[in-house]
Amino acid sequence: MSRRKRLIWIAPAAILGLALFIFIGGEIVMRLWNWLVPSLFGFRQVTFWQAIGVLALCRILFGGSGWHRSGRSNFRRRMKERMAERWEHMTPEERERVRQSWRGRCGFGPSSEEQGPMKPSSQPGP
Repeated sequence: MSRRKRLIWIAPAAILGLALFIFIGGEIVMRLWNWLVPSLFGFRQVTFWQAIGVLALCRILFGGSGWHRSGRSNFRRRMKERMAERWEHMTPEERERVRQSWRGRCGFGPSSEEQGPMKPSSQPGP
């Protein structure tokens, strides 16, 4: 089959798929809303078109359908790579200084091997 004939079939299939996705999404939102929200919060039931509006509003506010990776995950990956690269270039003394800094920020204090067996804890007891 030639490329042009494939494109002729792909466009209507894509439009049909999009319409089906919107219909199913609207039905799911409408049924869940009408099942949960009136009994929990006392709001009115919604129509199919209002459910489509809620679905569109959620898409705008929260970005994405949750089925694909967002740009934020790429940001996290890049940050993790940068931190790993910095960590590799640190001396052992610098690494230990960073560990101590993070322990203090997270409220853990010095580790048990650094305190020794007989030193009392610097953290106040309960």
